[in-house]
Amino acid sequence: MAKRLADTAALILLVRHGTTPTTGRVLPGRAPGLHLSEDGLRQAERVAERVAGLRPSAIYTSPLERAVETAAPTAAATGLTAIGEPGLLECDFGEWTGESLSALSRRKEWRTLMAAPATFRFPGGESLAALQARVVTTLERLRTEHAGHLVVCVSHADPIRAALTFAMGAPLDSFHRVNVGTGSISAIRFPVDAAPVVLTVNSLHGPLDLDGGG
Repeated sequence: MAKRLADTAALILLVRHGTTPTTGRVLPGRAPGLHLSEDGLRQAERVAERVAGLRPSAIYTSPLERAVETAAPTAAATGLTAIGEPGLLECDFGEWTGESLSALSRRKEWRTLMAAPATFRFPGGESLAALQARVVTTLERLRTEHAGHLVVCVSHADPIRAALTFAMGAPLDSFHRVNVGTGSISAIRFPVDAAPVVLTVNSLHGPLDLDGGG
């Protein structure tokens, strides 16, 4: 049974999917067929060990395989069904999908992405501003639907960075200052009548400290 929080705030855990064979080398985007590596599967099991005891009320996941596979152990441990949520999808990298990061880093557009992400749109794809709006809208809906409960959302590095930047009240140009590792857990508390509070960022090991602020 899901644990109800002390008040009507919602607590959302943002989990980045586990490591894949191309992590750190390729920009996979939304291309299908990318699965977790052995390390990634172990990370998914570790997420389940850390989260199941918190008794979430729901699990949502990006529909991409690497996220669905990361959510699976937590779903099994809690008896919940992981629900596919398109709002948690990876950024649409357009023409850059499938390109190696080393090749992309030599393009002049890459310098714009690093220096001024708030103004950047991936060629033929999504802007980071649109990504942030999409993810924030999704989390606002989920926090309303699950007021007073803890929810797990399994997504990707860029959507999670966008959500954390928004929750911190930081400008989108600070996007790259937030580190979100594979298999990490970040937490945002959504009070009913106040700004969101970031409790944890990029947590990889041990118990989660979810008692901060608000």
